[in-house]
Amino acid sequence: MSGYGWALALLPLISAAQTAGPDFARQVHPLLLAKCSGCHNARLKQGGLALNTRAEMVRGGVSGPAVKPGDSKGSLLIARLLGEGGARMPLKSEPLTNDEVSLLRRWIDAGAAAPANVSAAQWRPALELRAPRLPDGPGAPLDRLIASYWNKNKVAAPALVNDAQFARRAYLDAWGLLPAPEELQRFEASQDPDKRARLVEMLLADRQRYSGHWISFWNDHLRNDEGVVYHGERQTITPWLQQALEQNLPMDRFIRGLLNPVDKSDPAGFLIGVNWRGDVSASQIPVMQAAQNSAQIFLGINLKCNACHDSFINQWKLKDAYGLASFFSDKELLVYRCDAPTGGKAELKFLYPELGDAPAANAPLAVKRAAAAELFTKPENGRTPRTLVNRYWRALFGRGLVEPADDMDAEPWSAEVLDWLAADFVTHGWDAQHLLRTLMTSRAYQSMSSSGAGGDPFVFRGPLPRRLTAEQFSDAVSAITGEWRTLVPRGPGAARFVREWQVKSTPLTRALGRPIRDQVITERVNNPTTLEALEVVNGSTLATALWRGARRMMGVLPEAPKPVFDSGVVNAQKVACDVPLNGAPKVWLVVEDVDSYDPARVRAGWSGIPFAATNGAIAYKGDRQPSQALLMKTPSVVAIETGGAARLTATVGVDVESLASDINPRIRFLAYTASPEMDRLIAAEGETPVARPPAPHGSKALLERVFLHALARKPSAGESAVAAAYLHDGKPEGLEDLLWSILLSPEFQYVR
Repeated sequence: MSGYGWALALLPLISAAQTAGPDFARQVHPLLLAKCSGCHNARLKQGGLALNTRAEMVRGGVSGPAVKPGDSKGSLLIARLLGEGGARMPLKSEPLTNDEVSLLRRWIDAGAAAPANVSAAQWRPALELRAPRLPDGPGAPLDRLIASYWNKNKVAAPALVNDAQFARRAYLDAWGLLPAPEELQRFEASQDPDKRARLVEMLLADRQRYSGHWISFWNDHLRNDEGVVYHGERQTITPWLQQALEQNLPMDRFIRGLLNPVDKSDPAGFLIGVNWRGDVSASQIPVMQAAQNSAQIFLGINLKCNACHDSFINQWKLKDAYGLASFFSDKELLVYRCDAPTGGKAELKFLYPELGDAPAANAPLAVKRAAAAELFTKPENGRTPRTLVNRYWRALFGRGLVEPADDMDAEPWSAEVLDWLAADFVTHGWDAQHLLRTLMTSRAYQSMSSSGAGGDPFVFRGPLPRRLTAEQFSDAVSAITGEWRTLVPRGPGAARFVREWQVKSTPLTRALGRPIRDQVITERVNNPTTLEALEVVNGSTLATALWRGARRMMGVLPEAPKPVFDSGVVNAQKVACDVPLNGAPKVWLVVEDVDSYDPARVRAGWSGIPFAATNGAIAYKGDRQPSQALLMKTPSVVAIETGGAARLTATVGVDVESLASDINPRIRFLAYTASPEMDRLIAAEGETPVARPPAPHGSKALLERVFLHALARKPSAGESAVAAAYLHDGKPEGLEDLLWSILLSPEFQYVR
């Protein structure tokens, strides 16, 4: 057929499409949802108008019909979008583009057709908690719900993962740790038909390792951190949070403790907020942060926009943010819009007033906080358990029942699954471990991961592959090699071996997604980045860990010398040093920065050293009394010959010019009689978080152990042949290379 023939053949199709008008479900519905339904929905119905259904649009509001099918020129909807006959809509937001208005004109002129089962309404989950009717059939309730969902969506149930894959997934999700080869092989060999459920029980029962993983999840959400200096009034809540996880504190009591700290041991730091070391805007005062954080974490509501002005992206208003913030304020709040005072005062009001009356505006702070804690957790409030269930589901399955997880007004891919899980969670006493047990023993959790995103709209086809978190990656390297990070005490003394969450983040863990927790983080950025690639391939953190780890695995890592003097952390005070040298010909003096605000400007020093220097570092008088202090930048080390002196006597401290508040020095002084190892100045003692790997018994056994621990499988014949080349000479450099190649593989870096 000629080109003209093709054109003639297409004319009837084009004409039919033009007559039918734009498709409501795919074109009109998303536009009304994004631009209009924040105000004109079934709940708010501003101006008496809801745009949920065609019938409501035709019926209109107080100004008359919004849509006249077949007559866009006579339709009030179009007039108001153009600013004709009143204020242009949407108010206080960008106007619709010409193309968007044209789309609505064409839809109306074509008759404003809309299927009966499609509306422009935002998803509005019921506030109250309600458990759906379970489908008939055998199996656990969650399995029956998922089976019914798959049947309705014509999805074939995915195959189950094998035992090794399940164990790796379960260990990482419960403990954040890989199963040791012995544990993996014992689990695979078991013939117990209930061994997967028993494994989950065993993992959850070890509260220390369980809390050592899930504390990172809650540190992100509660903007709590380790290894950082909290400037201003910000406080850590780590002791309370760790105890809450270890004791499996019911989540309603968990929330009430955060929102209404009463006892000295309660987590008051959550409500204090972050002052970022200076003045902040009206939208970031501590009580407003408390409102934003609590609404985001526990209700899935974003109040950040409407802490400045009425939100452009949802139905929440400026008054709503101030109403919730007032629960956490000891005085009435003046309302600011975009940092400009409005002259009005905030009304104490919960986001869902139907849950109960709020206290009087002038009520004591303790009364208001107690009321907030009650409203967030009262039985009639189904929003909170749904939000928590969604966050846990997302952590285990890679995608929430509702996405984004901070917008619980969005429609879940299965309201039945969400509602049943939330109701079951509350019925079992807000028990997070019960929730995890329910999820981890389900068929859905044990299914093969789905490589696809699920399409649009999303259809759940199984768990999505998830990247190891920064903490999981670091702890995995430590467990495989036996080389753990250490936590150095503030005072003198030995360090102890710890997991990644317990120490300050490194360039590696930052690149792998561990966030700076000066705000609530409910979703980490885990997409591969150039910075991550550079850090993993060429960064000193991982390079040092593998250098040490390979030598430790081969039993050739030398022990680091211990200091003969350790000042502990020194700020403004002076500390005396008087230690025996036991005939050492040299002494190494070290100045190490701990967490000064501006280390480059710190000058610290030793004075009164009783022996002369021969390297020109210090000038002494003939009577061996120093003519000046030895000032050193941080970090630095200097070696001095002792001249046979019996003792090292000196005074250490920070130079007075370094004591400014914008420097805030925190320095440690150490002395050694052997060359120190700068990466491990303080030796660690005690047990490691998990047992170190046993001494190797040949390259084949070492190779098999590395594969089992890292990948939960033995190497193939081809992999064994290639890896043997790494280990053929028995040198640790070959093991380093093997570890690099495995750690960089997607098979290691993902939970599948």
